[in-house]
Amino acid sequence: MTFSFGKSLCRLILPLVFLLVVAACNRNSGSADGKTFRVNLGTEPPSLDWSLATDHVSFNVIANLMVGLAEFDKTLKPAPVIAKSWDVVDGGKRIIFHLREDATWSDGKKVVAGDFEFSWKRLLDPKTASEYSYTLFDIVNAEEYNHGKITDDKEVGVSALDDTTLEVRLKNPAPYFLSLMTFEVTFPQRRDAVEKYGSKWTEPDNIVTNGPFLLSSWKHENEIRLKANPNFFLGKPAIDNVEMMMVNEMTTALALYEQGQLDFLDNHSIPILEKPRLAKAQGFQHVPQLRGEYYGFAVNKKPFDDVRVRKAFAMAIDRNFLPSLLRGGEQAATSWIPPGMLAYNAKIGLPYNPPEARRLLREAGYPEGKGFPAVTLIYNTLDDKKTVAEAVQGMWKRNLGVLVRLENLEWKVYLKRLQNDPPAIFRAGWGADYPDPDNFIKLFASYSPQNYSRWKNSRYDQLLEQAAREMNEQKRVRLYNDAQKILCEVDVPIVPLFSTSESTLLNPHYTGLEYNSMGRLVLRNVKARSEK
Repeated sequence: MTFSFGKSLCRLILPLVFLLVVAACNRNSGSADGKTFRVNLGTEPPSLDWSLATDHVSFNVIANLMVGLAEFDKTLKPAPVIAKSWDVVDGGKRIIFHLREDATWSDGKKVVAGDFEFSWKRLLDPKTASEYSYTLFDIVNAEEYNHGKITDDKEVGVSALDDTTLEVRLKNPAPYFLSLMTFEVTFPQRRDAVEKYGSKWTEPDNIVTNGPFLLSSWKHENEIRLKANPNFFLGKPAIDNVEMMMVNEMTTALALYEQGQLDFLDNHSIPILEKPRLAKAQGFQHVPQLRGEYYGFAVNKKPFDDVRVRKAFAMAIDRNFLPSLLRGGEQAATSWIPPGMLAYNAKIGLPYNPPEARRLLREAGYPEGKGFPAVTLIYNTLDDKKTVAEAVQGMWKRNLGVLVRLENLEWKVYLKRLQNDPPAIFRAGWGADYPDPDNFIKLFASYSPQNYSRWKNSRYDQLLEQAAREMNEQKRVRLYNDAQKILCEVDVPIVPLFSTSESTLLNPHYTGLEYNSMGRLVLRNVKARSEK
């Protein structure tokens, strides 16, 4: 465990004292005019380029700058936004999107079908190196283009027939494809801005957006400011400004909220031990999420190249204990697809079984943990991640005789580590980009860049591809059950831990922030309660 007190504690206390003093001095200033809404991102978003973003922090910003063809309604069904309608033809293998004509970019130009065609082909372009390119592989020649088997993007099955008509040709019918249109990676982009400014195109002076808010300023590692878009085609937001702070220390964030300097907190800003007290406060909610936490193993690194070791580590974790530690409405899980989603199956997965775990570890050559090599579990720097890591560390020591080191990393560093050189054990989580099991199962496909375990299983890939094409719901469930058994019982590249619930705290002065199970922080409907 690398976290230490001493100098590290001083570095935490001094900024906290300063912020508390500032908060006390401004206690009554807050956002009393109802025109400025303050939230805490918790950390710097790694990217505001929606072809490159991969994390909830980045997408929570992008979701307020941009809109796409569709968005979810209250039942999590895709509803038109820039698309005014669509036609599904040829047995589901062709979709024609009809765009509204009043959607405009922040510089006044119309949003046209060609902006979607450019964005999607940029996502698929191997030069972009997007981790989400695979989400569009249902499109004709999309995978071939991404893998360099074809080089002419005109062969990819997405075309702007004119300014208001976008045609998409699919290899097979995909029951979830319309839901994909709500996901930020499918939102349009302006070719001129991207090509003119390159990697700097998302900076405030360069970016062109079409959503309810404009990117006013971005003080890296400190604060992002948004301002209402007066020309947003669905109407100007009620709040004029949004201040997005990057306070990583939960106790500091809570202090700022209670002193009137923040108006909204989510799970990443609410200390675990404070949840019972805050649960009684006006504006507090637990919102179940289509999101899961897991520990992954680098299956190409010893000793986790041995499936017996992976199973032993999985069966030595008492998952039922973790929700009582976190106090946020979590639900223990042994399977991967979360509750509330098609093909959720709580019976799948390895149970807590310390004797069997010890037997497997002994069989793998490490009786009572003797001779087990030094390994490190990494997690991102948040109190709840630390709490879980320390609890599981204790279980592995008690049940297996193995002491696993712990290492916490700042969010961007943590993501880079996972992408470039995943450690032997790592903490990770996944929230639904679209509410279909395809989104969860494809995460561990052999071709998924976000499959940080580096695990590959051809049978697993076959099952998820069959399920993605299957229009019969019962048959899809059977296919996903078979895939989950391979993932969570047979090969075990991951250990599902729990599904999550979002704890949120909203300043009672405001209304209109409705968190759903997708967990996006969408602010365009937020307003002061005094407003009509």
